[in-house]
Amino acid sequence: MKGQLSRLAARIRDEVSALERVSQRVTEGWRRTLTSGDDYYLDGVALNLHGYYSGLERIFGLIAAIVDQTKPSGANWHQALLAQMTKEVPDVRPAVISHATFERLNEYRGFRHVVRNIYTYNFELAKIKALVINLPATHERVTVELLAFADFLEHRSREGEG
Repeated sequence: MKGQLSRLAARIRDEVSALERVSQRVTEGWRRTLTSGDDYYLDGVALNLHGYYSGLERIFGLIAAIVDQTKPSGANWHQALLAQMTKEVPDVRPAVISHATFERLNEYRGFRHVVRNIYTYNFELAKIKALVINLPATHERVTVELLAFADFLEHRSREGEG
């Protein structure tokens, strides 16, 4: 288990780096959308917002499977997984994300669902704009919390080593 925790910590750090690149793509795509008026850039922004949350969900799924040893299922598993990350598991782990971060990420989770279920020409510009504007602060907050959790995993993986 200790090796798994160390590998998970490394994976979280790798994913956080990838999320930074995705966040930058969102920002640049939005800039191009505004300067060109080209809806195809907006499609790219939406896809990257989808990818951003999907990357987080990948991390949360690994934490649920490896650390918690339980992943939600059913129709609302995406929402349940995000909520699971706000809960401390006594004698196992602290909360992965704060409730404030949950509130922010829940907006991206909901948008991920929209991207998967409507045609791109039906996107609401105002909704995408709000997500883009909030992404830098959201990303900063989630990065701090995920890296702190990765540190926790590293510490836990070294416990008992002499």
